[in-house]
Amino acid sequence: MKKVMFALVWGILAGTGFAGAASSAPTADKIAHKADHMAFYQGMDAKGKIELVITDKQGRTRQRVFNMLRKDSDESKSDQKFFCFFQTPADVRKMVFMVHKHAEREKDDDRWLYMPGLDLVKRIAAGDKRTSFVGSDFLYEDISGRSPAEDIHELIKTTDRWYILKNIPKKPGDVEFAYYIAYIDTKTFLPMKMEFFKKGDRCYRIIESVKLIPVQTEENGTRVIYPTIAVSVARDLESGSTTKMTRSNMQYNVGLGDQIFTERYLRRPPRDAMR
Repeated sequence: MKKVMFALVWGILAGTGFAGAASSAPTADKIAHKADHMAFYQGMDAKGKIELVITDKQGRTRQRVFNMLRKDSDESKSDQKFFCFFQTPADVRKMVFMVHKHAEREKDDDRWLYMPGLDLVKRIAAGDKRTSFVGSDFLYEDISGRSPAEDIHELIKTTDRWYILKNIPKKPGDVEFAYYIAYIDTKTFLPMKMEFFKKGDRCYRIIESVKLIPVQTEENGTRVIYPTIAVSVARDLESGSTTKMTRSNMQYNVGLGDQIFTERYLRRPPRDAMR
């Protein structure tokens, strides 16, 4: 019965604007922008719980659990704001990571990190967005998203299941990779796998989405279903470390206020962030 219901849900998705048909042969730029929308812009806002389980080369594990809030700045779905409130373990409890994401490529995102142990608010420099997010194999940029405008996109292959894009950074000096290959689902347009390469075509990092869930919500008075990545895994092939990210209690269009995403709430997060 569960399999039948899940098939019906994805059948509904196939008829929505998000589930484009492979026969329309979209351009590489359109695929990249739609994949970015599906991964980071569904709904006007969203909230959910995120669990990170980090496993090192020796098999030792660490855990991070936080609530994440996201709000689009306007109907144009360009700028965004993120607020992450950490719950466990004890050494990161009440830590807050906040992002004001800017769509313009010339304008760097604003990022803040509040460290409760030091009662210190730290601005994260633009150059730090390609560094580890709280010790995991995900980077700061993976959490808030990389703008498609930062890369040159090439559609290298299309199958019944994938649009396969090669993405080359326009400013190679700003990143550690030479290019990355993205496998975009032809039905949902969600990026299901990304392989990052250094010079010499050496793959050193992989992010893979391993589980999708349909999340029901309302948009402009109409019930809609957003396909959502529930479980993803980042692997660092150089260090041997792996991080599993699990999303739960996902909600969209919950009506988050703009005041949440301000510096005044870094030290005293609102109830929406803590529960």
